[in-house]
Amino acid sequence: MMKRTNRILIVDDNHVNILILKQILEQEHQVFAAVNGYEALELASGPMKPDIILLDVLMPEMDGYEVCRRLKENDETRDIPVLFVTTQGEEEDEAAGLALGAVDYIVKPVRPSIVLARVRNHLQLKTHQDQLEDLVRDRTRELQLTQDVTIFSLACLAEMRDNELGGHFKRTQNYVRLLASAAKAKGAYKEYWRQISVSMLHKSAPLHDVGKVGVPDNILLKPGKLTAEEFAIMKLHTVYGRDSLERAESLLQYKSFLSVAKEIAYSHHERWDGRGYPEGLAGDAIPVSGRIMAVADVYDALISKRVYKDPLPHSTAVQIVLEGSGNHFDPVLCELFERHQEEIRAIAIADADLEEEREALRR
Repeated sequence: MMKRTNRILIVDDNHVNILILKQILEQEHQVFAAVNGYEALELASGPMKPDIILLDVLMPEMDGYEVCRRLKENDETRDIPVLFVTTQGEEEDEAAGLALGAVDYIVKPVRPSIVLARVRNHLQLKTHQDQLEDLVRDRTRELQLTQDVTIFSLACLAEMRDNELGGHFKRTQNYVRLLASAAKAKGAYKEYWRQISVSMLHKSAPLHDVGKVGVPDNILLKPGKLTAEEFAIMKLHTVYGRDSLERAESLLQYKSFLSVAKEIAYSHHERWDGRGYPEGLAGDAIPVSGRIMAVADVYDALISKRVYKDPLPHSTAVQIVLEGSGNHFDPVLCELFERHQEEIRAIAIADADLEEEREALRR
């Protein structure tokens, strides 16, 4: 006997019709039945979902068309193939059923060979579709991993040039995700979120300082304060970052996370009052991504140990960020930063490079 692995749900208010279909199908398949639309919907979304549904049209209370419509509206059941089995054989009846998402239309009285062939064909088609979807998901995961590894490699390259960065890109990446999620939940920057996802911001954040690979060592690694001339060269890391990411982006034929990374790299040193660089943008002219990165970047610099300074306590760093509201930083982001400061502290502690930094973060 053939192994019965596929589950078929028969939906009909007539027990004789159910019995006839069961006798045709049960030699090859597991068959179970529902006698009304409500029971059918419950079984279809239950723990043992059917692989295919044979659905009568003329039923009391809820007809087959309504059952099909509800099945296709439900994410859990929309992919289950539906075959209408009905006495209504007019062309307009068949068209109505197919328009609702049914895959086939069998007219009663049924012929066993036709029922078996139709069910077998649609089960095979569903198997192929499921396999294709699995392949697409696997390929998507591979591309996602490739992107993540690329970002990590580029961020590590910047870190190797500036040995003080340490866990900076990990911490700032998580600050950015937290602040972006909070801003979206608050309803801030609605138009921006229609085009850019929090995930894209989170993915792009580690590349904010990738342009530092173009800054000479004697400036990038200088332990003391930079001269005006040296600082002018240091500021070019925003341009180097934008240009390198723009060249990479030009190789693609679609919008990717690189467009957000380029935006962050170029604008994260702009200030709300217009006194930042490289363009001196002010207020809403600064990209949202750059505004978010600015808060994350400055806070992390304050709580990190450098050769020329000790790490500041968390409370002091928070105070400095909040004092920058309306001049250095977007006031909306400062409000969110204050509201979520304990979560930000937790992120900083988790990825701190030194015990000295952890101690300061607890104050």
